[in-house]
Amino acid sequence: MDYLKTVVPSQLLSERGSNLVVIKPGSANIRIGLASQDTPLNIAHCIARHTTQVPRRNVQDQLLNSQVSTAQYMEREKAYDTIASFLKIPFLDEEVANNSYPRKMGRVDGYNPQNSRKEPAFDWTDVYEKDPSSSSSLESSENKGTASEALGQLEDENTEELGSSKHKYKKVIFGEEAQKISPMAPYTLRRPIRRGHLNISQHYPMQQVLEDVHAIWDFILTEKLHIPLRERNMYAAMLVVPETFDSREIKELLSIVLRDLRFSSAVVHQEGLAAAFGNGLSTACVVKMGAQVTSVICVEDGVTLPTTEKTLPFGGEDISRCFLWTQRHHQTWPQIRTDMFAKPIDLLMLNRLKESYCEIKEGELDAVGIVHSYEDDLPAGSHKTRLTALNVPPMGLFFPMLLVPDAYPPPPSVWFRDYEDMLEDTWHMEFPRRPEMPDGMYPSMNVGYPMWDNYPVFAAKPKKEEKVGLAEAITSSILSTGRIDLQRKLFCSIQLVGGVALTRGLVPAVEERVLHTIPSNEAIDTVEVLQPRANPTFVSWKGGAVSKAPSTFLAYSCMHLL
Repeated sequence: MDYLKTVVPSQLLSERGSNLVVIKPGSANIRIGLASQDTPLNIAHCIARHTTQVPRRNVQDQLLNSQVSTAQYMEREKAYDTIASFLKIPFLDEEVANNSYPRKMGRVDGYNPQNSRKEPAFDWTDVYEKDPSSSSSLESSENKGTASEALGQLEDENTEELGSSKHKYKKVIFGEEAQKISPMAPYTLRRPIRRGHLNISQHYPMQQVLEDVHAIWDFILTEKLHIPLRERNMYAAMLVVPETFDSREIKELLSIVLRDLRFSSAVVHQEGLAAAFGNGLSTACVVKMGAQVTSVICVEDGVTLPTTEKTLPFGGEDISRCFLWTQRHHQTWPQIRTDMFAKPIDLLMLNRLKESYCEIKEGELDAVGIVHSYEDDLPAGSHKTRLTALNVPPMGLFFPMLLVPDAYPPPPSVWFRDYEDMLEDTWHMEFPRRPEMPDGMYPSMNVGYPMWDNYPVFAAKPKKEEKVGLAEAITSSILSTGRIDLQRKLFCSIQLVGGVALTRGLVPAVEERVLHTIPSNEAIDTVEVLQPRANPTFVSWKGGAVSKAPSTFLAYSCMHLL
């Protein structure tokens, strides 16, 4: 007890790093690992469950509004032409007269050597349980020196077994493997977090969402980090959550961590603040660009400023959707059935193409790439094609109408207004002592978890999303601080984090567009995006592991549990 009160936070983290699991859940991916590790596991945050339901839903998700209205379509075309004028490229429907000169082909492989090699196609996931008898038979044959004959025999047996009633499907499949399941297989894909919130809808009840979160996290802890359930009472958990989460959503995740996953203690840390700490900063404007949500928040002297928070309902997956729309509009996309909503494997392909070829750069930017088609259970088909206007999709960050962000609606408002109808009152519920928990590591049966006693539960509406571009959001966020000295410091301390931050050419584009967005009556003449000291994809996770603030909070929660 006395030691925990006097220990230096960095020393505590060093001593407890191997027993501290940092969990950063996201809409598309979860980053999770021990604080002592340099980088976390990066796993697709989804689960596929075997189903016998007829008719079957390939993806169990919120009601999809995939039909773009006429007004949205016109706004998208207008946004494209606005971007084209900035990038000095032809407008959307502009044709080169008589094809008098060839289109320039951008050497994007010169900027990224990986582009010069052909990206392999994804393989369909094997959804069948392995037959242990076949494995043992094969091993025995190998010991006798007849491996090739046994392998051929095993393949024949498996081919016959696919159509037999004895063959069993896997009950659940996790991560990227779940996204690569054939649409013909009897599985339903679920994503428990969507657009920065628990993915609760009429098609995806709250109880199923929470069960899936528990299943995914338990699988990772057991199979990837090798921390079995019986040993987790020796570990503490650090939850690094995005600012978009409602307090009740955080509470439910804490319940899963403590009650279901059996951690001895848990602490919540804000993602924006963790990102600043991860880059060794105490004051910064943190711009977090994830797969489905972009958020902006300012940090001053190690404290977030809530009034500066801005949430934008678009991210990397929306850029991938725009990439596909651009190619189809220019009629450069092969005549194949690409549907990133109905076939998640297509989303994986589009994300990879976007990451390989898209960048922000003036002038016409084309390239020759390999596009893959995935039909039913058939092997992937390869199509060599010219990809065009590769610098347009990432500019959707600044002109969000190009992205048509309303492909998925927000969570139902009842989730935020009617607490009693949506959630059980588990906030002060008692957690019976587990037999494997050692003495001194669990509170009295009558007090529950003291660290939750003063945790606020607000009956509030969801946090407001901004219908503006990235430059406007950054400018508005910083100017809302109201202090010229802090504003000047923040405009020179912009930090880009998240996977989208790796987009080539994004840094100078942000600096230029933010500078031009600042009103002329503001005494600001310099904008600078700081170079990252860590991988932008993992910096928030790393910040949760190394920052002094969560270390202090961890000691506080442990003392209360003693």
